[in-house]
Amino acid sequence: MKQVSRRFVRLAPVGAVLLAVLAGCSQDTHESAANGVQGAQAAPSSGEYFAPDIKGIQTITVQATAVPEYLDLPAHIEPDPTRVVHVYPPAGGRIIEMKVRPWDHVRQGQPLALLESGDLSRAVADYHKALADSEVKQKALDRAQELFDHHAIAEKDLQQAQADSRMSQADLAAAREQIRVFGMDPDHASAELSVVAPRSGVILDIGAAPGEYSKSLDAPQPLCTVADISTVWALGDIYEADLAAAKTGQEASVTLSAYPDRNWSGRVSVVSDAVDPATRTLHVRVALANPGERIKPQMFGTIRLLRSSVQGILAPASAVVREGSDAYVFVASGQGKFQRRSITLGRTVGNSIEVLKGLNAGETIVSENPLFLRSVGQD
Repeated sequence: MKQVSRRFVRLAPVGAVLLAVLAGCSQDTHESAANGVQGAQAAPSSGEYFAPDIKGIQTITVQATAVPEYLDLPAHIEPDPTRVVHVYPPAGGRIIEMKVRPWDHVRQGQPLALLESGDLSRAVADYHKALADSEVKQKALDRAQELFDHHAIAEKDLQQAQADSRMSQADLAAAREQIRVFGMDPDHASAELSVVAPRSGVILDIGAAPGEYSKSLDAPQPLCTVADISTVWALGDIYEADLAAAKTGQEASVTLSAYPDRNWSGRVSVVSDAVDPATRTLHVRVALANPGERIKPQMFGTIRLLRSSVQGILAPASAVVREGSDAYVFVASGQGKFQRRSITLGRTVGNSIEVLKGLNAGETIVSENPLFLRSVGQD
């Protein structure tokens, strides 16, 4: 028993040392844990940012404003049909020369084509015959009048001469008018028929070539088509469910695929009265002024109509920073510091984006160069 007690006494100091060491480790562990909790609580301070160069950024105070909701309609451009002329030759004949090409600009009265026309030749011959007959009948009338004045002929003979002269004058007027219908001067007409532009505009297409025979108004297609495109139509299709958004006289803007950075303003001039049974849509027409003729027929684009507007907050697109599917802005927190805040985005309106959540009216955010900010804990 004494020996056992001695061994226990000798081991006791070693156990005490171990207990002290374990106790110290336990205390260090609790301190480290405490320090870790304090570090986790201090983490939000890493979300504060400042601007090393305050001149490098710009800020803006957001306010509640009307956020428009638009309806976009696919559209294409057509010339105004009342300004489009399909040019047919007034007489049949062989085409000698086409003086224009597609997309040439022409002036009213400018020659478009030259034909060798038998119809014109016959009309010219008829005119000269009528002219000669009129001269003969006029001389006969003059003689009859002189004879009647000297009581050399009866009154009925004078009346017959007068009737013959009037008939010859009528035939001459008809022959002259026929040549004028062909667009020629009766006193200087020949077998060559010049077809001229009935109005100023652009040649949309050509339907004939030199050497072909034209049958005048019976031709299957015109010699050419001239269109005045100083005013054009944007035609779009709208579903019947969205019809309330399109009203006659309503303002509209048109964007073309060829000029994505430019808008043309106009008004809805017509909404069709019948629904297309195949597409279940109605046609919407917007008339556009086209100075400089930059808008070309058959271009594709979009008609934008204002459907409604609601109160909301708009932030400049340059203020929004995106990381994957997340978006955030930097909100001023005072003393030159900014707080990074996640937001939920809505519609894009011009150069601004609707903010659905995360931002309140009256708050100041960085509007330009938000990536110039540096974290407060960053060296």
